[in-house]
Amino acid sequence: MARVWEAVIGIEVHAELSTRSKVYCGCANAFGAEPNTHVCPVCLGLPGSMPVLNRRAVEYAIMAALALNCQITAEGKFDRKHYFYPDLPKGFQISQYDTPIGHGGFVEIEDGGEVRPIGIRRVHLEEDTGKSTHDPVLGTLIDYNRAGVPLIEIVSEPDLRTAAQAVAYLSKLRLILKYLGVSDVKMQEGSMRCEVNISLREKGSDQLGNLVEIKNIGSFRGVERSIAYEIARQREILEQVGTIARETRGWDEANEVTVAQRRKEQASDYRYFPEPDLVPLRIDAAWQEKLRRSLPELPDAKRARWMREYGLPAYDAGRLVEAKATADFFDTAVSRGGDPKAVANWIIGELLRVVNLRGGAIEEMELADLPTSPEHLAAMLALLEKGTISSKLAKTVFEEMCDSGRDPETIVKEKGLVQISDEAELEQAVDRVLDENPRVVADYRAGKKGVAGFLVGQVMKATGGRANPQLVNELIRRKLD
Repeated sequence: MARVWEAVIGIEVHAELSTRSKVYCGCANAFGAEPNTHVCPVCLGLPGSMPVLNRRAVEYAIMAALALNCQITAEGKFDRKHYFYPDLPKGFQISQYDTPIGHGGFVEIEDGGEVRPIGIRRVHLEEDTGKSTHDPVLGTLIDYNRAGVPLIEIVSEPDLRTAAQAVAYLSKLRLILKYLGVSDVKMQEGSMRCEVNISLREKGSDQLGNLVEIKNIGSFRGVERSIAYEIARQREILEQVGTIARETRGWDEANEVTVAQRRKEQASDYRYFPEPDLVPLRIDAAWQEKLRRSLPELPDAKRARWMREYGLPAYDAGRLVEAKATADFFDTAVSRGGDPKAVANWIIGELLRVVNLRGGAIEEMELADLPTSPEHLAAMLALLEKGTISSKLAKTVFEEMCDSGRDPETIVKEKGLVQISDEAELEQAVDRVLDENPRVVADYRAGKKGVAGFLVGQVMKATGGRANPQLVNELIRRKLD
């Protein structure tokens, strides 16, 4: 009987926090500056320099822990984590070992139509390292601008079983951090990075296999592919009665394989001890409660509210909440008087179509980045509801709104797009179309009622799409019947 293997997966996520300055000094926390321009003796680890903790970074870490349903550690400290690498100038990283800011949390993902809770083991605050660039001619170049940038590490429990679940978990985590505003979570800029821990065991067994850590994964696609590759690699070894080495492997994006890097470190390898230059961290109940009250409405709560208050279908609410930009757009447009279902339809249909055509990634965008404003969409829907423009003209107006950024009233006025609803004017257009299409008229009167749609289309064409289609249809049937 063939052995059935089950993957046991845990994920470590590093998310840089969007503070204005670094975590232990006053250097700017900004992406894209000239190399080694946002540095000082503290983040360069020069002798005699002393760290000073960034309060805002601590608050962001607490907010993230609360949003992930964690318990907050009231009495904590910082620790030195020792290892050697050229981009770690001090030779150690100031992190948290046994007193993380948050622990014992969870997030919920959807898997095959069912809700699956994924445990959060810990959320702790630490500093980022510098960035190494390996040039074949110049050698290894190091930029210390990133050294000392505050980040949180979020460690899941080994509750994931498939690559699809891992991607769903990361997507949910990324969305929560985006809604909180504590990180821009831009994977292409390195402000969200992840490492996968994976082992295989026989299905039904409680005994875990040897753990393999996969580093250098820069995208959700990379996570999915690296897990699939590693499951296949480990299964092949185990089925040959081999032993999985406990090691750290890197993800080779170009060849889509994992490659051995080094043995997997134990906590003892890092020689943790309390950071002597920082005082203990105390997070009292009042501080926790103040930050809890400051949390914004999170994705799951927002989706449930839309379905409850506006009667939105689950599909619509799910699509809108997938990106903070579309969620903000929807809420603002509805607050400006837009019908919730109509607003949802236009965002999911036309707005996302325009964003995709322009090559944008809606997940990376803010409300201000979208091609038109929610106020303009609400105003356009008001014109549509009043009959000032037809649904066909509305698409023309919307495209112009996206291209020019102008408001719909101005566009309608300047381009003469007001819908024609004057019956006498439309009757003249209908009479001309009927006179020009005697064969179609004869077919209609012979019982082929479906040809009326062709005649309506001809009137719309003759009026530049400005005719009221319902009134045109009524006039044509009245005359032909």
